[in-house]
Amino acid sequence: MDKMRMMLVDDEEGFLSTTKKLLERKGVQVTTASSGHEALEKLAGESVHVVILDVKMPGMDGVAVLKAVKSRYPLVQVVMLTGHGTVDSAMEGLRSGATDYLMKPIDIDELIAKAEEAFVRWQIMEEKIRIAEGRAPDRKPK
Repeated sequence: MDKMRMMLVDDEEGFLSTTKKLLERKGVQVTTASSGHEALEKLAGESVHVVILDVKMPGMDGVAVLKAVKSRYPLVQVVMLTGHGTVDSAMEGLRSGATDYLMKPIDIDELIAKAEEAFVRWQIMEEKIRIAEGRAPDRKPK
């Protein structure tokens, strides 16, 4: 079984480094990106199950990154994160494919819980694809 691999995307370097350390202490495998463009570049070369994505970033904002991620990597689960939470940005994110959203400041255990929920969704989708392709682990070839 895969262990959850998370990407944390936020333009606030202090938040990124502190949160990454806290997540790693809890046993979470995490990579970081400080912009939407960097996140998309890293996703092209890394296997990630769950992206925790800041809504408000300079350049490419979180909703634009979300749409690009869902277009290129539809199985990747995205949880939106904002310190400037509005119902509108949350709704736009959810309509665009985010699995959930969280408000800053965030409790690290709540962040992990939401990421784990998203990872379960990833696992379910992956299993459905495996079954549809006839690659189910318990299925014998013809």
